[in-house]
Amino acid sequence: MPEPTPTEAIDLVGRFDAGQELPQSMRADVRMLGALLGQVLRESGAPGLFDDVERLRTATIQAYTDPSPEAFERAEAIVESFSVERADEVARAFTCYFHLVNLAEEHQRVRVLRERDGRPEKENATDSIAAAFARLAEEVGDETALDRLQGLRFHPVFTAHPTEARRRAISSTVRRIATLLETLDSSLDGGADERRARRRILEEIDTLWRTAPLRAEKPSPTDEVRAIMAVFDETLYTAVPQVYRRVDDALQGPDAGRRAPIVRPFVRVGSWVGGDRDGNPFVTAKVTRKAAAIASEHVLLGLERTASRVGRSLTLDAETTPPSPALVALWNRLRAADEDAAADIAKRSPNEPHRRILLMLARRIAATRTRDADLAFRDPDELLADLRVVQDSLVAASAERHAFGGLQQLIWQVETYGFHLAELEVRQHSQVHRKALEELEAGGALSDTTDEVVEVFRAVAFVQERFGPRAAGRYIVSFTQSAEDLANVRRLARYAVGPDASGPVLDVIPLFETFADLQAAPKILAEIVTHPEFAARLDETGRRLEVMLGYSDSSKDVGPVAANLALYEAQAAIAAWAREEGIELTLFHGRGGALGRGGGPANSAILAQPPHSVEGRFKLTEQGEVIFARYGDPTIAMRHIDQVAAATLLASSPSIERRNEAAASRYADVAATMDSASRERFFSLVRAPGFAPWFATVTPLEEVGLLALGSRPARRGLSVESLEDLRAIPWVFAWTQARINLAGWFGLGTALDAVGDEALLREAYDEWPLLRTMIDNVAMSLAKADPRIARRYLALGDRDELAELVLAEMESTRDWVIRITGGGELLSNKPVLQRAVKMRSPYVDALSMLQLRALRALRASAAAGSRADGSGADPEQQRLLLLSVSGVAAGLQNTG
Repeated sequence: MPEPTPTEAIDLVGRFDAGQELPQSMRADVRMLGALLGQVLRESGAPGLFDDVERLRTATIQAYTDPSPEAFERAEAIVESFSVERADEVARAFTCYFHLVNLAEEHQRVRVLRERDGRPEKENATDSIAAAFARLAEEVGDETALDRLQGLRFHPVFTAHPTEARRRAISSTVRRIATLLETLDSSLDGGADERRARRRILEEIDTLWRTAPLRAEKPSPTDEVRAIMAVFDETLYTAVPQVYRRVDDALQGPDAGRRAPIVRPFVRVGSWVGGDRDGNPFVTAKVTRKAAAIASEHVLLGLERTASRVGRSLTLDAETTPPSPALVALWNRLRAADEDAAADIAKRSPNEPHRRILLMLARRIAATRTRDADLAFRDPDELLADLRVVQDSLVAASAERHAFGGLQQLIWQVETYGFHLAELEVRQHSQVHRKALEELEAGGALSDTTDEVVEVFRAVAFVQERFGPRAAGRYIVSFTQSAEDLANVRRLARYAVGPDASGPVLDVIPLFETFADLQAAPKILAEIVTHPEFAARLDETGRRLEVMLGYSDSSKDVGPVAANLALYEAQAAIAAWAREEGIELTLFHGRGGALGRGGGPANSAILAQPPHSVEGRFKLTEQGEVIFARYGDPTIAMRHIDQVAAATLLASSPSIERRNEAAASRYADVAATMDSASRERFFSLVRAPGFAPWFATVTPLEEVGLLALGSRPARRGLSVESLEDLRAIPWVFAWTQARINLAGWFGLGTALDAVGDEALLREAYDEWPLLRTMIDNVAMSLAKADPRIARRYLALGDRDELAELVLAEMESTRDWVIRITGGGELLSNKPVLQRAVKMRSPYVDALSMLQLRALRALRASAAAGSRADGSGADPEQQRLLLLSVSGVAAGLQNTG
């Protein structure tokens, strides 16, 4: 068979529709990466692989653009013609394609952001902090706006939920290709640098192809901690202070860098990785201690290196920049504590007092990391005090640019990350607490579970003692259903440390997850604040209180429409209660990456919140693949933080609060109708007899549980007999893999049909931010679904009436969303997003067909006598299915 021409190789990942209008630079990247991938496939040693990939690619593109059944069946026939080994190779090829296209899109986004580079004429009106501040100042005045800016808080909390299907080895290869693309951009056409970069990209794509795409075993919680640390090391440590710097540059103009910054550090990073033990038996007290130690090691290394770098640059002579008396006193103190090092540094820094101090402080940071008690800092505040002495001395010597330059960056990093990096949060289920207390109060022998529950409090006390109070202290109670559930945490802490010991400092946070719990939240909160220990802690914190809201289980409980409406009402009620009680409330949003778990653009969701529910503070979980999508690249991370913080600042502006309050009141009847109709429709599906086993049959739910995605078990029991047995993440992930995405939209079509008035709904879409956000997210979810593929998955079960219910609701919802948003198809009002979805969809279809082939074989094997857990399944078919799961996740992106 003749080798494909270079043009054919490019066509491997070429655009199927010239009307997609890709930006020229991105089109060039996609074509180049595609050509190189084609070359890798031809050189792979698998005869005919390239041609088979091309045949399937061409057929799925035709099937995507041709609605006839024959076109789709031709593509399916090609899939069925492959041997299992060839199907495996083809699945891997398409998965590689998605990694490369995702990278090309990310690279294009970085290009655009750098081209804008904060220029006002290039930015939207309010999606940067500087622009939001200007608008807020127009409404409330400069002084009030500045107070709100300086009280701003954005608090992402990283979690280890298993939705990142890529191996870290794959992610590392992709990041290396990203770096090479940047090199290519800056190289001369036809020059040596360009040739070297292309050769290296080809080598890395070959690595991508040859690297096993599936993990051999599940990661341990410690592995998950180290994966999060990579994001910190590569991005967050430097990106966050750069955000502060950009805001200060925008607000102070030419004076920036010569005066004390206006902006105060507003980012706090939290982590559940190593602390979230709700349903994860592998997260123990020992793991929690280790997670805190790993995080501290990373941040102290970063601070040590930064202090050394800043110190080496402060070659300011004492004649031109005389030290202040306080700086001289600090030097004498540091020299007395570490004479040999001081003598060496003084020799290398003659007459450079500020440089000497920074280099000595770097040594003390290193001593803190290695636990050298003679030199270690007690806490971050001690380090900050010394850095302020240096800063004040520079200001007194008229060296303001040095005082507020690199040294300020270091101060921001210490203020943001302390010596702990991420505030480690503990989460446990209320029922586990109840059972542990029953055992403790009975006075007999304790189970291993209760021993572990008690040991956690000792671990928190250890972490606070070792790394400071900020390092740990938030304790989240899952499925909070009463004030007693919150009081139980302090009772358990007393058992752990003894009645006379002070114990760890704890802020107990309720997590309201189900529909009923959300409705009961204000009553539970009103009761708990009268509890003496809870009230005492409130007084200690200036009456600050966090309340967490769960998106996943509420959506699984009553459906996405009713859950969204219930969450809005719960936030409004809790915010009103907090204002009456004089409590500074922070609502903690347990959002996932997938649309069925509260995903979607965070900034638009923030601006749709009820009045007084944000108040300049926004905290949310960042999960799975979302962490790497939002924080994996420094430029994108800075943009994401800027956008979310801007929305957080602006959400409490009088105009936004009036708009949201008026819309909620005006469309209250619409909301009530939608709530009732959507819940009834959702219950007709999920409460049908045998629904849960049917769901496990028509999706790759059981097989997803076999993927080595994360340390946490995928379900609570041994089998899926009811929705209660199933965690929210695999509930969403399995529907997504089946190209149904049911968790993100089911019930909306019925809800809108119950309202019936198209003109009213279009008006509500324009004026009611909550509805607009909901419908826009559903449009994205449905655009990534595919009715033809969905029908084939649903046919795997023997419940035609449930299959038709799902498909009818999908069609109804799609029809209503198109009519309300305008245009002839989904996402017509969001052309960039529509382009991205359309570019991927035919290739995702190819992987879905491969997955369906494997799933049918596995279901047939199970019907013939293999066990339902897959232990008797054909390992080749199982591997093909798992490969396709990884590929579909890469293609659809927000999957879990």
